Amino acid sequence: MATVQQATTSNGMPVLILKEGSSQNKGKEAQKNNIMAAKLIAEMVRSSLGPRGMDKMLVDTLGDVTVTNDGATILKEIDVQHPAAKMMVEISKSVDNEVGDGTTSGVIFAGALIELAEELINKDVHPTIIVDGYRKGAAKAIEVMGKIAQKVDPKDKSWLIKVAKTSMQTKLISSEANELSNIVVSAVLQVAVQVDKDFRVDIDDIKVEKKPGGSVRDTALIKGIVLDKEVTHGGMPKRVEKAKIALLNAPLEIEKTEFDAKISISSPDKMKMFLDEENKLLKTMVDQIAQSGANVVICQKGIDDIAQHYLARAGILTVRRVRESDIVKLVKATKGTAITNLEDLTADDLGTADLVEERKVETDKWVFVEGCKEPKALTILIRGGSQRVVDEVNRSLHDALMVVKDVMEKPAIVPGGGAPEAYAAARLAEWANTLSGREQLAAQKFAEALETIPLILAENAGMDPIDTTTELRSKQSKGQKWTGIDVRNGKIVNMVKGDIVEPLAVKEQIIKSATEAASMILRIDHVIATAGSKVPPGGGPSGMGGMGGHGGHGH
Repeated sequence: MATVQQATTSNGMPVLILKEGSSQNKGKEAQKNNIMAAKLIAEMVRSSLGPRGMDKMLVDTLGDVTVTNDGATILKEIDVQHPAAKMMVEISKSVDNEVGDGTTSGVIFAGALIELAEELINKDVHPTIIVDGYRKGAAKAIEVMGKIAQKVDPKDKSWLIKVAKTSMQTKLISSEANELSNIVVSAVLQVAVQVDKDFRVDIDDIKVEKKPGGSVRDTALIKGIVLDKEVTHGGMPKRVEKAKIALLNAPLEIEKTEFDAKISISSPDKMKMFLDEENKLLKTMVDQIAQSGANVVICQKGIDDIAQHYLARAGILTVRRVRESDIVKLVKATKGTAITNLEDLTADDLGTADLVEERKVETDKWVFVEGCKEPKALTILIRGGSQRVVDEVNRSLHDALMVVKDVMEKPAIVPGGGAPEAYAAARLAEWANTLSGREQLAAQKFAEALETIPLILAENAGMDPIDTTTELRSKQSKGQKWTGIDVRNGKIVNMVKGDIVEPLAVKEQIIKSATEAASMILRIDHVIATAGSKVPPGGGPSGMGGMGGHGGHGH
């Protein structure tokens, strides 16, 4: 346990630097503590890697259950206290936000880098040298992977489907991967925007709505937007074909004045006049909508009861209080314009859809706007046996959407099944011998860490990890660089023939994020926790004796 030397001045007066109750951990002790925490986090997600990975059940303080094998979700849901462990959680977050898939691999790889660095630290290799070696290793690994990557045509649906399928193979939805990968690829291709020769995909243009009921196979792609609202008034039509849609950002209500206005009404007639006037204003608003030719109104704000009545009489299907994000998507899907001022509404501002209909989904009524021509925003409606299933399908589809986006934006793919990691590890081991001094040791460890990915894939598949990696190495050294582990069948095969491919962007991001996080954790040699903060285990409050009499430090 770390103790703090009592600092005194020359005449023996104690000097108070840290607040009473603070604790410190220095040197090897601090490093050991952080390394242990990082290794534990990697250990947690280790068994969920790959198609034969297991799921985790997470129960939060309210008793809500999440069942998942998505590395990012597992680490987000568990409440991590240790500061070094928090840094590991950040890797999974950054990989998730940037490329969407490979979160588990990223954490496992960072854990391996840290674990192997510990061996070097115990041999008195300075952490800075290890970090430098790792940085060079990462650059080299990315370069090697870039060389074995295959360029693809970003619009080639067959490659995109293979990539989406590979991402789904490791998830709960692997048995439905065929149907779902089609949905995912169609959705991404539909919202992709071409800029010169490059493609840009904004995943937010794909709205994912989920509702338990039916089975995962009932998940559907809807060429338009599903609104989780019902038609506002019972007297309105529930189904409109060849819809002309007015999208309103403004409320259909009489606006209250900004300041306190008083109206003195001295007789019942005046009261009636006043109400009639209000009605007239609302009727004018509805007339303006009807004149534009709209037969559907989708409004972001509220709609007055009387306005609803007039809209129902005009036979206009109306939905109110729709989220702003949905209005934005509707604009992209129906090619309409969102209007803030009703007087500006013309027939040109209306969006179009083949059908707008209220349908019952489970117990709720939802409005479907579908059959849009070339929509730049659309909806995937996820169904499944229970809420947990639907949630996990949602997470899996997010990963699949992201990998398809990655390939469209950076059209290069590498084989899956641990092939690129094993290949890069072998090349790095050769390259490490060309380095001088202790950096060579760090580079060798980096290569070793890369090999943990195929190793754990084999382990989770119930294969013998050592035999498998040895066989993999020998096949790859004979020039079969696309050889990887076919986890489902427990064999070592050419991954591309088995259609198991991943985006190069994902592999690069994993290497970058993991190396940076590992480097950061390894460089810490002093942990100072102020009083009241949660101290990492093993670094309990150090005895800061001789400080009595300075009272008044509230804890």
